[in-house]
Amino acid sequence: MWSSLRDTSPHPCRRYSTVTVTEPAASELALAERLAQSRRRPLLVFSGQSNRPLAQAICDNLGIPLGASKTEKFTNDNIIVHYEQSLREGDVFIVQSFSTPVSDAIMELLLMIDAAKSASAGRVTAVIPYYSYARSDKKDSPRISIAGRLVADLLQEAGADRVLTMTLHSPQVHGFFKVPVDHLSADRVLSAHFKKCVPNANEGVVLAPDAGSIKRASQIARRLGSGLAMIDKERLSDTEVRPRALIGSVEGKTVFIVDDEISTAGSLVETVNIARSMGAKDVYVAVTHGVYTGPAIERIASLDVTQVASTNTVYVSPEKIAASDGRLAVLDVSPLFANAIANIHTGESVSTLFE
Repeated sequence: MWSSLRDTSPHPCRRYSTVTVTEPAASELALAERLAQSRRRPLLVFSGQSNRPLAQAICDNLGIPLGASKTEKFTNDNIIVHYEQSLREGDVFIVQSFSTPVSDAIMELLLMIDAAKSASAGRVTAVIPYYSYARSDKKDSPRISIAGRLVADLLQEAGADRVLTMTLHSPQVHGFFKVPVDHLSADRVLSAHFKKCVPNANEGVVLAPDAGSIKRASQIARRLGSGLAMIDKERLSDTEVRPRALIGSVEGKTVFIVDDEISTAGSLVETVNIARSMGAKDVYVAVTHGVYTGPAIERIASLDVTQVASTNTVYVSPEKIAASDGRLAVLDVSPLFANAIANIHTGESVSTLFE
């Protein structure tokens, strides 16, 4: 699904809906060779049902088969997970994004972790490319649950020894875990994509949609060597925001909007409209997680942008891509996850992937 595509047209980002950005190898040895030389317990990668294509792509990069498992749902909506191979003393990685239906995805992962521990797995790592409950990181109104902490507790109680994730909405969710958490970033992938779309990207401006995304935007601006701007806004509800001012200049510039995720695309519409009203020449959008719920695809299809790109941490169906009027692209982060899994398995540093 995410095979490399060679583009010879002047506008590669408009021509293709799926783009592969190749990550550099973590060492001079190919992943398969590094794993073969490791004397540690066997590496086993399994997948829940939320994003099996990503799990398969990760295994393809690692040069190993995707583990055999089966999930069944009974008529009363209960589910059962069954591993179809031995896990004894294995270094088990379970890939599961918390995407729609979120509750089913979480429950399936909990059962897979518990079943793996019961099957005498040596270590179990929960690979959660998209951790949706990272938005619920604090008690910002009376009588509510801090769901991000609760989910962390459930994962650990089920038996997770480690967590591997990408671009948490609230990085402080790290603090909810007592087990190690490796937090990957898609910044390099997004930056490489912008450079492919716009060769003179250093002459553009990276636009942060709000103060919360300014750190990510500044890191990508540094990679591009471009300018930086930010929209000051206040959030009225989960789906409604009110922009107040644009800090910086985008007039006559190619604008690169970056964020952690797109859900209903309401915030994105406001951000694009402000950039256009301030004289932006071309607008490109790239986020880590393309959730695309509710009216998101319809809004993107009518949006005055060249392209909206997201990574494959959340599965984006061909139907959604087709309905976007050619504006949606999917960037492959499976090489990054594969390198991280290899480093964890062989006891190497994960942070070296970002140096």
